[in-house]
This record gives sequence, structure tokens and C-alpha cells, in this order.
Amino acid sequence: MGVATTNAELRLLAAVGEIDEVPSHFQPCDDVSLGGVLLALPALLSCGLLKYAARFFTLPSGYYGLQHIFIMLAFMAMCRIRSIEKLASTAPGEWGKLLGLDRCPATKTMRAKIKLLGAGEVEDWASTLSKSWMTDAPETAGILYIDGHTRVYHGSQTNLPHHYVARQRLCMRATSDYWVNGFDGLPFFKVNCAVDPGMIRVIENEIVPQLEAQVPAQPSDDELHANPYRSKFRLVFDREGYSPAFFKRMNEKRIAMQTYRKYVKDEWEHSEFAPHTLKLTTGENAIMQLAERGSLIGSKADDKIWVREIRKLTESGRQIAIVSTEWEATPSAIAGPQFGRWYQENFFKYARERFNLDRLIDYQVESVDDTTRVINPRWRKLDAEVRKRAAQLGRKKRELGGLVLKEQPTGREIERHIENAAALGEQIEQDGQELDQLKAERKQAKKHIQIKDLPEEDSFQKLAHRSKHFIDILKIIAYRAETALADIIREPLGEHHRDEARAFIQKICTTEANLRPDLEADILNVEIHSLATPKDNRLLKTLCEEINNTQTLYPGTKMRLAFNPVSF
Repeated sequence: MGVATTNAELRLLAAVGEIDEVPSHFQPCDDVSLGGVLLALPALLSCGLLKYAARFFTLPSGYYGLQHIFIMLAFMAMCRIRSIEKLASTAPGEWGKLLGLDRCPATKTMRAKIKLLGAGEVEDWASTLSKSWMTDAPETAGILYIDGHTRVYHGSQTNLPHHYVARQRLCMRATSDYWVNGFDGLPFFKVNCAVDPGMIRVIENEIVPQLEAQVPAQPSDDELHANPYRSKFRLVFDREGYSPAFFKRMNEKRIAMQTYRKYVKDEWEHSEFAPHTLKLTTGENAIMQLAERGSLIGSKADDKIWVREIRKLTESGRQIAIVSTEWEATPSAIAGPQFGRWYQENFFKYARERFNLDRLIDYQVESVDDTTRVINPRWRKLDAEVRKRAAQLGRKKRELGGLVLKEQPTGREIERHIENAAALGEQIEQDGQELDQLKAERKQAKKHIQIKDLPEEDSFQKLAHRSKHFIDILKIIAYRAETALADIIREPLGEHHRDEARAFIQKICTTEANLRPDLEADILNVEIHSLATPKDNRLLKTLCEEINNTQTLYPGTKMRLAFNPVSF
């Protein structure tokens, strides 16, 4: 029946449909590989791992139940098992001991279960979890970071459109996700875009409606009417979202916008800047030289809007401009979140490297709605050619302007100078005419067309994202759980070693442990093996004491989890 399948009787009953799922039952075990990951289970459950699972997902009767699959996937994320295929290179019986079974699901079984779960109500589950997280931490949901994350696609199933990948500085076939994170950097939800319409459209059409339904403690209509300067919540993003017209539309909804200002040409007097203390999410304080003015932005009459412009003066004398439609916050409360966007960037980097965020779960493709608007390939080629020719023309004009004679030129040098200038001027005139022709062709071509009108060689299908979305939500839960555990030990680690907290949690998750179930007292004692240093063991003891206070029951059983470090 396979490696480590010792529970033959229950497997047979599950195979003939006599039981819905096998209950977890723990046996005394020594030196269980990766047993320390059980220490993360209370945090995973607290972050909502199983809270709404039964409401939105079902699995057919079988040996492995819904909670077994959810817990197994969460444990894989915490132990950095980077893919389902990697599960085959681990000991299935060791995982089974952590699930209270004989072994974990095989790779083929796990893939089948994920496909079934991906067909469930993934979006509703994700939305419910997001709302729950915001309700639990309303102070982090009032200021929200939004940023796009490009996932490069190297497969051959479909010819995805090209996106600019900033981290690789290349245009590559990719798909885009837009993530919404709290002020502390913890993720709430994401929006997948097979065809990226741009940050502004995604925020306005996808993200804002969801936030209006989820963000807690929003002021009522009467409160907004009584105070014209108050907003529902604030969105912080990079320059891609800069648009006075967009700010104006969101201001009518009483949603504050904030980003870096584009097209800054003037400089403010240094005497306007004064030191301000900014409180960072980590609890630390930073002092910045800030100044503020009111600014009218927008090039068209209908798009003009008054905003607050906050500038930071760097040590090198450079001025960084921020614009915001949040009128009640202090300058430091505006500058802090804008310069704190690196929390979200850190999440992307960490999740890519440690949780394999960019990995595909399956290789299925789906049709894109025929009415979806995409960039016209002909317009894109013409636009690229126009930009190329314009750059070349600019260089030639600068070259012409830089032609100079010596102080005492000879007659031949004068003639050569005139000939060169005439030839270059003639070439500039010819290139200018060709550029004008290209611009006229670009103007005649439609910039956007529907996907059904794409030429056959440019048509594409989108990557199936439901299973990917499901796994990404589990990775969000794992990241939140890891953050909660790391926060417990950051203070004991000391100010100079706080960055080591996550590495310490990962070390514990991959540490061996002994399982000592006490069936009479309904306690599952987990004895985590000694770590490398006395300092690590003291941190482990602190963590165990804190987790034991939660009095967490192992899901599906009446057994309370009790953690203790054990030394040899």
C-alpha cells in the first residue's frame, strides 16, 4: 500500500466509503524530524488556518480530511518545502506522526486535493480572512500599502504579454498581482491580473470596492459630512499611481491617496525645513527634515486638485516630494508611511526567497474574456519605433549644436565645418519627417483593442490562478504566523539582533522533537530538542511558555498542545 502505510484497516474503510476521514491519533515517538513545526500550529490556527475552511471548502470522503490537507500545506510552508514535488524527497512517515496518521499524502494525492480545493470558493475565503485580519488589527488597516508584483513565466503553455520586471531590468513574459498590505507590512489580500490594466484601474475597480466593505471603523456618512477633512482610510503607493484625476475621483469617495510627486522642477528654500520625529512600525523613531506646502496639481481644468505636498530634505540636499489628500495627519504621519513602503517590498523579497511566492502550482491555462482590452501590438511597435527615432533625433540635434570651430580655423577647416553642419542638418530634417510620419501612423492605430481582435500570432490564454490563489493565501497565513512567533522573541533577542527572529523561528520548525501523548489527561506533550547554544534554548523556553498560555487543542482532537524544551 506504499511507504509507511501501516494503518491498512482504516485505509480500506476509507477506500470503500465507510468513513469520511481518519481521525488524528498520536503515538509516543522519539526524534521526529521537523517536529518543532508543531510549535507553529497555535499561531497558524490563530491566524485563521482552519477558521473558515469548512464554510468554503469540501472534500469527498477519504483517508485525508480537510484539516489534514490544510495543516500539511501550512507545515510545508513553515518548513520551507518549496513545492509539492519536494515533498516526495522527505520521509512520509515522519510527517504522518505530526498529523496523527501513519503517513502524509503522496505528491499525486496532494495535487488532486489542491485541485479540488482550488475549485472551491477561494475568493470568498480570502475575502473573509482579509476582513477578519483587518478587524483584529484596525490600527494597521487605516493606512494600506498597494503595490504590483510581477511573476515571470518561463513556460510554453501560453504566450503571455510582456511586462517590465524591475528586479531584472528586462521586459519578460509575466503576469501581475497587486497586493494590499497593512501599515505593518503584513499582507491582507491580492488581486491577480492576467492582463494588467495598470495600477490606477486595479485600485479603482478592484481594490477600493473590497476595502470599502472590509476596512473596520470607517466614519459614517454623518461624521464625514460634519468634518470635510476626514477620510475613510488612506492608500499609499509608488509613482505608478500618480494621477491628479484619480486623486480627485477618490477624494469624492473620501478616500485619501498618497504617493511621490512627479515632474518636480522647483526647489524649496532650506530654511522651510524643520526636524520632525517619525515613529516607525518597528517602534523605533527617526528624525527627518520636512517641509509642507499646499499645491495645486493637474494639467487640465477638470483634473486640478489641491493636495498637501510634504518634502524631505536629505543629507545630500536632495528634496523628495510627497503629495497626499489626507488633511488631518501631521507631516510626520504622512512622511512615515510613504518612506515605510519598504515593509511591503521586504515582504515581496522574503516571500519570493523563503515561501517560493512566484512558483506555479499547476500548468493549466484558461481563456481570457473576449472583451478584455489589451495594448494593440501594432500600436506598441509603432510607439517603440517613435521613441527610438526621437532619441536618435535628439542626439543628432545635440551633436549639431555641439559643432564648434577652433579659435583660428583655416579655410579648409571652415569648409569642412560647413559641410558637416549641412549634412547633419539635412539628415535631421529627413529624420524629422520620418518621425512625423511614424507619429501620424501611431495616432491612426488604436492603442487598445479587445483580445478577440488580436492577430493570431499575438493571441494568448491566461494562467489558471485558482489553485495558485489558494496556495498563496496559505502562504499569507504562514507568513503571518511566523511574524507572530518572531514578535514574541524580538525583545528577548535584544535591539541589535531583532533581525534574527525569523531565522530563529525557521530553525525551530526544522528541529526534531519527541511526542509524548498523555491520553488520560488529553495532553499532547511536544518535547523540542535542545538547540545549539544556551541563548537559543532560553529563547525556546520563552516561546514555549508563551504558546502554552494559548491552551490550543490539536484540530480534530481533544488533546491540548504542551511544549517544552528537552536537553540531553
